Amino acid sequence: MSFERMLAKENRPTPAAIADYLGPDAAAAWDDITAFLAENYDFVPETVFGGQKYGWAIRYRRSGKSLCTLHPEKGAFTVLIVLGGKETEQELAVLSEFSPAVAETISGAHQYHDGRWLWLRVREKGETADIKRLLQLKKKPRPKP
Repeated sequence: MSFERMLAKENRPTPAAIADYLGPDAAAAWDDITAFLAENYDFVPETVFGGQKYGWAIRYRRSGKSLCTLHPEKGAFTVLIVLGGKETEQELAVLSEFSPAVAETISGAHQYHDGRWLWLRVREKGETADIKRLLQLKKKPRPKP
């Protein structure tokens, strides 16, 4: 199945347009991840256009440091998480705690100068637990009041 991204630069997507584009299963997963991010991190999501290859995305970044980027697609979305050296060591140490697909993505990701770029495609809500775990290892959630 081919996953089309939102590539029309002149059409900045609204949350409703993103949900419609994703479809019901992926939209439920998107809502789960974005609610998790809102509850646990002080990042303001920004809608950015990443060019004709990546299209529109929602980026979670503060003070030049990126937590993750969500790329909406037809029937799915892709989460980009960049792990630095220390974070990669932590992830590799608990690799067995992830699903086989995510563990393979982590161990198989190329180590660049700025870290490992993990591109994780999500089709339904049942696939979000590993993403949340990765985000928590990348950056500790803010303390609950």
